[in-house]
Amino acid sequence: MNSTVISAAKNRQNSPKFQHDSNQQGMFILSFIFVVAVLGGLVLLGLYLVRQDNIITQKFEGKRWNIPAKVYSQPLTLTVGNPLSNDELENWLNLLTYTPDKNYDNAGTYSKKNGEYYIHTREFKFAANDTEPSQIIKVTLKDNQIEKLQSTHPNPSGVARVEPIFIGGIYPDNNEDRIVLTINDYPQPLIDALVATEDRSFYQHHGVSIRGIGRAIYSNFMGGLRQGGSTITQQLVKNFYLNSDRTIKRKANEAVMAILLEMHYTKSEILQAYMNEINLGQNGNHSINGFGLASQFYFNRPLKELRLDQMAMLVGLAKGPTQYNPLRYPDAALKRRNVVLSNMLITGKISQQQYDEAVQQPLSISYNPVIGKTRFPDYLDVVKRELTRTYDANDLKNEGLRIFTSFDPNVQKTATSAVIQSVNQLKKSNPKQLTNLQAALVSANPNNGELLAVVGSSRDFTGFNRAIDAKRQVGSLLKPIIYLTAFEQGRYNLSSSVDDSPIVLKMTDGKTWTPSNYGGGSHGIIPLTSALANSYNQAAVRVGMEVGIPNFLNQLYRMGISSPLPNYPSTLLGAVNLSPMDMLGIYQVLATGGLRHEIHTIRTIIDDQGRVVQGMEQKNQQVINPTAAYLTNYAMQQVIKQGTAKAALALGDNLNLAGKTGTTNDYRDAWFAGYSGNVVSVIWVGLDDNKPTGLSGGNGALPMWINFMKQQKLTPVNLIAPGNIEWLWMENGKSQLSNEKCPNAIYVPVDTDNLPQDSSECAVQLYQSEQEVRFAAQQQQAMSEFGQSQQQRYDNIERRQTEADTIGDSPAAANRSQNEGGYTGNTQTNSDNPNIPNTPNNSGDPTNNNQPLNAAPRSQSWLEKSVKEMF
Repeated sequence: MNSTVISAAKNRQNSPKFQHDSNQQGMFILSFIFVVAVLGGLVLLGLYLVRQDNIITQKFEGKRWNIPAKVYSQPLTLTVGNPLSNDELENWLNLLTYTPDKNYDNAGTYSKKNGEYYIHTREFKFAANDTEPSQIIKVTLKDNQIEKLQSTHPNPSGVARVEPIFIGGIYPDNNEDRIVLTINDYPQPLIDALVATEDRSFYQHHGVSIRGIGRAIYSNFMGGLRQGGSTITQQLVKNFYLNSDRTIKRKANEAVMAILLEMHYTKSEILQAYMNEINLGQNGNHSINGFGLASQFYFNRPLKELRLDQMAMLVGLAKGPTQYNPLRYPDAALKRRNVVLSNMLITGKISQQQYDEAVQQPLSISYNPVIGKTRFPDYLDVVKRELTRTYDANDLKNEGLRIFTSFDPNVQKTATSAVIQSVNQLKKSNPKQLTNLQAALVSANPNNGELLAVVGSSRDFTGFNRAIDAKRQVGSLLKPIIYLTAFEQGRYNLSSSVDDSPIVLKMTDGKTWTPSNYGGGSHGIIPLTSALANSYNQAAVRVGMEVGIPNFLNQLYRMGISSPLPNYPSTLLGAVNLSPMDMLGIYQVLATGGLRHEIHTIRTIIDDQGRVVQGMEQKNQQVINPTAAYLTNYAMQQVIKQGTAKAALALGDNLNLAGKTGTTNDYRDAWFAGYSGNVVSVIWVGLDDNKPTGLSGGNGALPMWINFMKQQKLTPVNLIAPGNIEWLWMENGKSQLSNEKCPNAIYVPVDTDNLPQDSSECAVQLYQSEQEVRFAAQQQQAMSEFGQSQQQRYDNIERRQTEADTIGDSPAAANRSQNEGGYTGNTQTNSDNPNIPNTPNNSGDPTNNNQPLNAAPRSQSWLEKSVKEMF
């Protein structure tokens, strides 16, 4: 039975109907699988497209690039009366890559005619609401000063600005740099050249060019010049989102994303992104991205100022920045440039004449090696350190901040030249010992704390900035702070004496310390100003111990020193490690009468939208007593007028310069710190290995300081005296009031709140003598005035008699006749007779006293008698 059933089943399976039903069922399953696969594929494709679309929009509409922070100098401010020399103006223009042009038709050019400058400035956007327009400025200089100023866009304030100088950037980790421009910033000839060469159907296709792909396949298949079929949009996708892998997957992604990109954005937006993104070269570790930066790198000029042939050369780099690098392969770059020009001619973007003129031009490369680097690394290093106090490192590298500083390239130029020249001269004096001599210089405006220039090395920057990082003993630079503290305590004044005899101090460990003077010897009791002017160590230590080391140290902390200082007597003589920048802060406070402005570089920070995100607040604080600061300033002026820095008088004795030399043990470090009314600067000279140099502050650092300062527009030190300061004659070295006629008298500012009660012996004697002379003079004057009064009375009487004689028939004449005849009767006064006119001499004359008109003159004898009665 079982076999029968099985046989029947087999017969049914073999029947045609059964086979038909099975086939239908199979087809249904296959169809179902196909539909599911298609739907699944569509879903996956949809998900893929959504994902790719999100990638495109998120990055394209968000932050497209990591834009490094750019650091700029202060602008060149032009106004009538401002100091400015021809060399300074031309140095500024050269740093901005302005070129001489007698016609000055284009921005970035200037002309000099008969001592007058015609400058065609570039537009510069400082902030969203602060743009300096491109204009022509006429500047007339006379005696290193702006005499006249005219411009095509005059400012109501009478001020014109030439754009600031780019100092350097703070770059992202990928070392990319670019200048991001809008489509309107790109010259039309550049756009025409790019489209004609890279993608002629750019404005017709929708991201992918079938014709371009076909042309590339045909050319490659036929063995001709190898071509790529990518459109500008595809190239942007590859550079912006993908990589350069030559795989089918990457090419497929590229095509899809290109189509999606074109669906979302306009041709102008795509073209703008491409021109900002494309890599056009390399400068060391830094890539040159975008045509804006490439223009600066290869031609040292903004893109708008390029000629047609120069723009064509940049477009030629799009095919291969390495193989067409004009610096390495100028012939290949020239040929490629001419191909671009030919494409422009073929597409009708330029005329035959324009083509002929352009192809005749040389490459005219003006390589700018500072792209990705900096011409002023020492100063930029200070800026970076200042920025890191308030900004995250990633923000500085990626957010496109623009940082405007107080950097003055003209001051920097003179600082660099002063250091190099002076170091070279010092090396010649001792080539064997000073071969590796180094120096550092820092300079600031004392009135606001703005850092103007930094030199951290006598050679190229190697990463070690001695202006900040060289912590060396400062020697006698701290001595003014000792006397400042003494003045503040009221213990001393400028006529006080100090003891410069040998001193032995016993330390806590039982050892003794015996400071000695530079050059040996002691000087006994000497004036305080002489002790500081000649930098006597023994006197300084005595005063320092008297005022107290803790008080001395606290003074330094108030003036800006942040690192802990050792509480040892040797600190009084500068046995403490500080940097030139530290000392600059201290001397800035001294230069302003005790008003501390923190030394800083940053004026303003602008974000990538042109908004001010940080303006430098002018913070200042009176950190030391202004009276003590005023007295210290006078004492420091004596260092230059009669002390160790007397050579600085060559800068002008009317400037009232103040400063101090510093020399450390064994002549390892030479210092000078000093200031005028508008410049404070500090110089250090020494060897990195701390070996002796044989140089002192006076012969090592001071000449360098003089060399630098003589190139500045210095103003006199003119501190405003506090209300309790009076200039008096004092006995030098005895803290006594004196007299200008005394041989040891000096005329100095004195703190009247701590006025000495004693007077010098000479002054007392002179005072007594002067009192006697004054009394005698008063007596003489009294006698003279009394005698004049009596003489005037006599003259009045005589004049009255003379006038009476002229009246012949008057009663007075009759009376006179009677008197002459011996008549002694009473006379009648004119006032009693209306017929006789009154005269000034007979009408109420107080000297008359009813005396007879013919009274005899006796003034001389009366005067003698009167004098005798008086005395």
